[in-house]
Amino acid sequence: MTPRDASDANDNRWSDLDRPPLNGTALRRALVREGGLWGDVRVTPRTGSTNSDLVALATDEKADEGVVLVAEEQNAGRGRLDRQWTAPARSGLFFSVLLRPTGVPVERWGWLPLLTGVAVATALSRVAGVDTALKWPNDLLVTVDGEERKTGGILAERAGNDAVVVGIGINVTLREDELPVPGAGSLALAGATTTDRDTVLRAVLRSLEQWYEKWRAAGGDPAASGLQETYAAGCATLGRVVRAELPGGTSITGEAVAVDGDGRLVLATEEGVQQPVGAGDIVHLRPA
Repeated sequence: MTPRDASDANDNRWSDLDRPPLNGTALRRALVREGGLWGDVRVTPRTGSTNSDLVALATDEKADEGVVLVAEEQNAGRGRLDRQWTAPARSGLFFSVLLRPTGVPVERWGWLPLLTGVAVATALSRVAGVDTALKWPNDLLVTVDGEERKTGGILAERAGNDAVVVGIGINVTLREDELPVPGAGSLALAGATTTDRDTVLRAVLRSLEQWYEKWRAAGGDPAASGLQETYAAGCATLGRVVRAELPGGTSITGEAVAVDGDGRLVLATEEGVQQPVGAGDIVHLRPA
């Protein structure tokens, strides 16, 4: 972890009055409780990647399950396929959580990014009044001026033999002139009823705790926990013709018809074949 030195942090933490800093002490007081999932909430002014930091801590066995690491700014944030994730300081929520899903078969751990998507979408709808859809496997979509835009993403990484670090990035107050790429969005641009990052972060972590505990209590069974049905209901990819760009440079085009029990996207191709896709970049070719 490479945070700014104390004097740098103190000089700059209020540099944008529309984007106040998070209060780590208040977050810990609100979220850490006996018997709960979250054991610590750490806020750092700046780092390269919260995922990389937390994976290193978990691999060295220096962090227990339930550690949350939040950065006010990341300069080496990563998405899937090692894509860079950059945004102005305090314009969004950039954080990672450490999970050790003991009692859940490893083959079901692939549901964790989908579970996180459900938890985040549920929280954003509840606390910010923003209808958030899920693009398989890990994108968060909102509607801005009638156009579907990506406002967040999720990245899950193994850490050692028994842990998974899940990173979450959400654009909160990003303005139109700050968007990193065409097709990006933010909660503010989507008309959120609140853009208070403290409020949003608390809601997301509480929702994630509820879904994770429910899933783990069911032994990671996506059907028994209700996760598979809920994910499908909120997945904007289903019912669309999509192109799956696969590792190795090949691609498959078909209608996305289901998310199977392993969390894979099932495509119905023109040849009449139902092809499950476990990894790849999905391009929506036409609306549902």
